Amino acid sequence: MAAILGLPQAKVRRWLREYWNVHFGKADQTVFSDGTGRELVTNFYTLIEFFTFYQLRDRGVTAQRIVKAHKVLEDVFKTAYPFATSNILTDGKDVLFTGEVGDIIQADQTLQITITEILTPFCEKIDFDRQSLANRFFPLDRKHTVVIDPRRQFGQPVVGDTNILTETVFNLYRGGESADFIGRIYELTPDQVEDAINFHRIAA
Repeated sequence: MAAILGLPQAKVRRWLREYWNVHFGKADQTVFSDGTGRELVTNFYTLIEFFTFYQLRDRGVTAQRIVKAHKVLEDVFKTAYPFATSNILTDGKDVLFTGEVGDIIQADQTLQITITEILTPFCEKIDFDRQSLANRFFPLDRKHTVVIDPRRQFGQPVVGDTNILTETVFNLYRGGESADFIGRIYELTPDQVEDAINFHRIAA
């Protein structure tokens, strides 16, 4: 998760412990992660929630407001993963979400309608299903072919629509094989091979 999102491992572990497993999961006993240390694992929706949490913090929203909003949105969206929906927006102060009638609603206890310009969703790297829940993540961006898809390879990064792990491509390249050779044996385009290699260079 830390490598995919480009976050320090210590921060990821701390956030899982302090926010997801304490604040977010306490009421309904939802468990967002399992294991400890290097064996710590989590699920795809928590990965997307981390991305959303980070984007909100990066835009100046306080952790206290985020925790408060998460609890409210759990009830509104009837899911333990409200930050993995396509409706989350922010104005740099409050956490906002799109209401059923298209209004922007403040995610606080009063759920007051806020008169404000609709903001561009910050989840450009995420594909959502018909229920507005995240179903694919593009860690580089949509122009590149590295994909996190929970339905393929247990959510590990893969190349495009294939089941080929980006790590496999990178390990071959690191072991001395040429990009051209890797592309030929796996029937990948030069861009796909380059994306897989660059992804792991960035994540390293």
